[in-house]
Amino acid sequence: MSWISLRARLRSLGPELLGFAAAGICAYAVDLGLFIWLRGPVGLDPLTAKSLSFVAGCSVAYAGNALGTYRRKAAGVPRLRQYAVFFAVNVAGALVQLLCIAVSHYGLGLTSQRADTVSGAGIGMALATVLRFWGTRTLVFRVSGRTAGTSSDRTAGREATEATWTG
Repeated sequence: MSWISLRARLRSLGPELLGFAAAGICAYAVDLGLFIWLRGPVGLDPLTAKSLSFVAGCSVAYAGNALGTYRRKAAGVPRLRQYAVFFAVNVAGALVQLLCIAVSHYGLGLTSQRADTVSGAGIGMALATVLRFWGTRTLVFRVSGRTAGTSSDRTAGREATEATWTG
């Protein structure tokens, strides 16, 4: 792949990345706000509050991506299946964040609150976001040509894509 085609590919990802980020920011705000409300005035325990806020945040992120960023992708795929895969991708992202905290806190002995925040909300969030972006675009909202149609339809679509990459 040439430098020009790589730049064009990265430039074409711009709107997708912005849409994904906008949905993620809204989801994060819902997750955080609901967690604080459930933990504070409602008085739920932290794990229940976080579980409920996580599901709400995932739902907002899914809605933002399904109705916004990826609204033209994966036509014909049942929304419940998409949401289930989207939820699984987000659980995997949460596990990446927990793994970063575990490695930092227990493996490296960095036990301060600041170290936990940097490893979980900094490094862990960055790695989890990359995983979520990849999972959302490749596992949840695949192009409908890859999810439906005959093999000749898929081959024709692949040939058209390859022609744009080489020409």
